[in-house]
This record gives sequence, C-alpha cells and structure tokens, in this order.
Amino acid sequence: MTISTPEGSAPLPDSVRRLLVDAVTALDRGQVVTVEPHRTVLTTQEAAELLGTTRPTLVRLLEAGKISYSSPSRHRRVELADVLAFRQHERARRGQVFEEMAHEETPDPGDASDTLPLDPRIEGQGNRWLPVGWFSTRASGFPRP
Repeated sequence: MTISTPEGSAPLPDSVRRLLVDAVTALDRGQVVTVEPHRTVLTTQEAAELLGTTRPTLVRLLEAGKISYSSPSRHRRVELADVLAFRQHERARRGQVFEEMAHEETPDPGDASDTLPLDPRIEGQGNRWLPVGWFSTRASGFPRP
C-alpha cells in the first residue's frame, strides 16, 4: 500500500497501516482518538500528565526506582518509553489484583453463623444484629466513642 503526497508517493509501512486501522475502528465505535507528536524525553510534569498523576507523586516514583530517569542538569528527565512501560506494568498489575479479588471467597450474607448477638440492654432492636455496646443508653442516642 502506498500513500500519495505533494512530493510524490511513498510506501505505507505495515505498522502505520495497523495504527490507522485501529484509529478508524475506534472512531467508528464513537471513541475519541488523539494523535499528537511526543518527544522521547519528557519533563517530570509531562510524564506526570501522561500517567494521570501529580508531579510530586511522579517524583516519589522516580526516587523509589519505579521509573528510571536522568538529571543532565538540575532537572530530572524521563524517557517516554520508560513512562509507557511503567503505565503498562501498572495496568497489568491492577488487572491481576482485580482478578484475584474477584476469585476470593466472600461470606454468604444470609449465613447467621458469623453474626453478633443482640445487646440485651437495648430496647427495640428488632431483628438487627449489632455488636454489643454499639449504641449508648445516653439521651443523645449517638454511639459512644
């Protein structure tokens, strides 16, 4: 596949063709597609914006060694590839945590074996199961600290 420009025609690399197909597919689904050039070296503010976090949080990640950086002068610089790799790693880690949480056993709320007994000092509890001493007998009715 080739693309025509005022200067002539040029072959369209497969990677660019796939990118355009993905962009058109997303647009067809009603999603927003943003195409903008990025420098390969970012400031800490640019990297933080790319990750959707604050600059101080990003600096803590840098100092903890989670993302590599350089300091050619007074200011830290971060490689775009490192920021994107960190973002991908974090997404995968979060997905794994959510998956583990989804497979954890949760107690059946209808199982009465894990409920607490009623407090006999409190009138009108009905069928509510509350920890003993949860409500005070003071006139205000607020729980004791």
